[in-house]
Amino acid sequence: MGRVEFPQKSGVFMSSETSKYLKFGSVTVLIVLSLGYLAYTGVQDSKSYYVTIKELNGMGNEAYAKRLRVAGNVVPGSIKRSGTRVDFMLKENNLMLPVSYTGTEAPPDTFKDDSQALADGSFGRDGVFHAKQLQAKCASKYAPAPGAAPGAEPAKSMSQNQGAGSSGMAN
Repeated sequence: MGRVEFPQKSGVFMSSETSKYLKFGSVTVLIVLSLGYLAYTGVQDSKSYYVTIKELNGMGNEAYAKRLRVAGNVVPGSIKRSGTRVDFMLKENNLMLPVSYTGTEAPPDTFKDDSQALADGSFGRDGVFHAKQLQAKCASKYAPAPGAAPGAEPAKSMSQNQGAGSSGMAN
């Protein structure tokens, strides 16, 4: 008996089909890797670490490489405006930090002397914190007066102040 041979597919057809799958697969892998890289770097760029002024002073060279957030009270009389740039001093306990804000938006209306401010940006080798974002709380005019007891009776609401005669209704 003789040997039976089966016809084989053409080598050109196999490599052409395989080539299409390899190209499609490699393009897909390249796109997935690119998206993964962009997502990772985006997360790294948007990370900011909250530090106190004392912690910032103790960070050494590490302070220059990270995006940071620093909070403190605005030192009265330290706010200097020059066009879109605002320079001021933050104070925390007895430590001071010069801040230069050059963000795209004007500082909030609540940004005034003695207000609490949160600066988001980077610490420069010049010793100045360069803020790109700035948040501020109201000055302490809404805080309880010094010496006021924390459990003091709250102010009466409008409904408690109104008498039966002022409501316009008969008793």
